[in-house]
Amino acid sequence: MKLSRRTVLKITGVSTAIIAFLPKIAFAAPNSLRSIRTGIQPGNKTRLVIETAQRPSYSLSYPTNQLIITLSNSTVNSGLIPKLADGTLVSSIKQTQVGDKVQVIANLTKPINTISKDQIMVLSPNGDNDYRLVLDFVAGQSRTAVSDEKNLSKKDLPTKKYIIVIDAGHGGKDPGCIGKGGTQEKNVVLSVAKKLKSKLDASGFQTYLTRSNDTYLKLGQRASIGEKKHADLFLSLHANANPSRSMKGFSIYTLSEKASDEEAQKLAEAENAADKIDVSGFEQFSKDIRIALSALQQHAVAEMSVEYATGCAKQFKSMKITQQPGPDVRHAPFAVLRSTVPGALLELGHLSNATEEKLLTSASHQNKLVDAIVKSVKAYNFDV
Repeated sequence: MKLSRRTVLKITGVSTAIIAFLPKIAFAAPNSLRSIRTGIQPGNKTRLVIETAQRPSYSLSYPTNQLIITLSNSTVNSGLIPKLADGTLVSSIKQTQVGDKVQVIANLTKPINTISKDQIMVLSPNGDNDYRLVLDFVAGQSRTAVSDEKNLSKKDLPTKKYIIVIDAGHGGKDPGCIGKGGTQEKNVVLSVAKKLKSKLDASGFQTYLTRSNDTYLKLGQRASIGEKKHADLFLSLHANANPSRSMKGFSIYTLSEKASDEEAQKLAEAENAADKIDVSGFEQFSKDIRIALSALQQHAVAEMSVEYATGCAKQFKSMKITQQPGPDVRHAPFAVLRSTVPGALLELGHLSNATEEKLLTSASHQNKLVDAIVKSVKAYNFDV
């Protein structure tokens, strides 16, 4: 059975589930290449195996007649000579150091399609083998050719329809924060959510809203939508309030059992109070699944969420959107983020600040926020 974060709720083997969710764990020491080899698999598939000392964090790109595997936090092995089998699509392989990353560049005799996730494996050490990134592929129309035919820019559109669930916070009987001018959080975030959906759809993503009108949803319902839609990313949109009317700026949060600071804890308590959901565990799942999910949150899902949130904060700042004083990313036990889907809670600004209240209701500023989020989604590495 193919394992992915999309199917973790169906998994009954806890240890296997945990292994499947560990591709993005960061390593302190640089990774190193042990071997590179190719071979032929049934169906005339070319198999490329890259062996590394530690579990690889990778991304793939597909220039014409090339396959480039970028390994994060890695160093070139100048003494490594690739072992290339006859009859494969790979004619030669070289390594290039790019900052703290290594690019393994495979020159191909024919163009290939994007490699689907079910043709990619990361194998754990076994016998004399260390970690192995295994890629299987066949000849086919290149991604560049497909893009040219559709007159689309490879840079602008993803190669597959990644699924994004956008959660407009609060709604219905729960107005959320209310500004001094009477602006209700539920209306601001719904407006931004609809604009965001439109722009992400236009950029080639498949998006869903947890609510498209003034509807009240429990936090568990919102999180479950991300699961049911098999989302690759879950974004919960909110607007903040602070006793200090001078406080302003955006802030971004990911899920953690322990809040990063007192303010993050108070915000989580306020957001969770929307329906008093129990955020202490996964009572709706079996014991084994709860154990697996807990482990995964501490590892892969948490890593992926922080990676997205960090990139999102960077895009907000690059767009000159004011940031609330403090770290780029904070952490707290937000109930709406409790799922197997990587995600972040975005506080778009402070309705308690008169200046930001006006900004948050303006179409131009909402579009600016949306543009920053769209850029962050495009820049996020879904494939690792």
